[in-house]
Amino acid sequence: MKDLDPSYIQAPEHRRDSNSIPNQPEEIRVIDLSRLDDPKDIQNVISEIGDACEKWGFFQVINHGVPLDARQRVEKTVKTFFDLPREEKIKVKRDEVNQVGYHDGEHTTNVRDWKEVFDMYFKNPVVIPSSTDPEDEGIRLVYNKWPQFPSDLREACEEYARHAEKLAFKLLELISLSLGLPKERFHDYFKEQMSFFRINRYPPCPRPDLALGVGHHKDPDVLGLLAQDEVGGLQVRRRSDGVWFPIRPVPNALVINLGNCMELWTNDKYWSAEHRVVVNTTRERYSIPFFLLPSHDVEVKPLEELVSPKNPPRYKGYKWGKFYASRNRSKFQNQDIETLQVDDLKVVT
Repeated sequence: MKDLDPSYIQAPEHRRDSNSIPNQPEEIRVIDLSRLDDPKDIQNVISEIGDACEKWGFFQVINHGVPLDARQRVEKTVKTFFDLPREEKIKVKRDEVNQVGYHDGEHTTNVRDWKEVFDMYFKNPVVIPSSTDPEDEGIRLVYNKWPQFPSDLREACEEYARHAEKLAFKLLELISLSLGLPKERFHDYFKEQMSFFRINRYPPCPRPDLALGVGHHKDPDVLGLLAQDEVGGLQVRRRSDGVWFPIRPVPNALVINLGNCMELWTNDKYWSAEHRVVVNTTRERYSIPFFLLPSHDVEVKPLEELVSPKNPPRYKGYKWGKFYASRNRSKFQNQDIETLQVDDLKVVT
């Protein structure tokens, strides 16, 4: 067995076999969105989504409306890109000014991930705060970087992202309805759309018992839509007891997960779950996540409709844009990507 660079080695309590049960009978719910065409079944679908958001913070959807050929086109073009020599890929490597493009040195919880990525924003350019200083109102534009080859990578990614964004807002409306709120309740938080699109490649790893494709973390966003291939490797930590469960690949399904914003907005009713990616010695794995992000001027705090004297706010609020600017700076410096933990915002009672 080959030696592994120490920067990839996870602490014993975070390795793939820590607190996990293989082949367990319980699974993440798979929801068929074609049932929304039946007026008699709509409320059942909404209730199932609400249950999944509360229990797991994760679910899968099928018949979701994102065309399979658009997804396959992305998978084909990104494989061509990742197969290029590294000297070609780093021509579009991210930098401190534009923190999008190619990268192969990301850290989660201060340990290097066994993967390489290609990042882009759905809207181009996007406007984000230029500083983490609350007194600094400056903004800057971030532009995507696209390789010369394959020449159709940009077109393929932008086409897929358009479909993913449409589905994300549809799911956001269903989640809002599951909370007993108007379906448009969250719309005003996305006036300046800055959603983020990523392709992950996880190469075969010589020591999957020591390394992870992505270390344990929670997503800071609102909602994630993930296309994963048949190899599998994504695991989620169950809310009730902290046990790790694999998310079984379902053909043509998308994995949906809630981010920290939704956990705060719902005042802990819905869950932003810890998740991670395990790797293997023989097969590379690809995944395509789309992250729905709020506008940079949005304050993330519990919704007024979901708090009361009996259920007071459990979190302090924070400005999304300032947090996001700080997070991006930490990522570029290869520091822990979770610069702000949800628990840090807990109201002390």
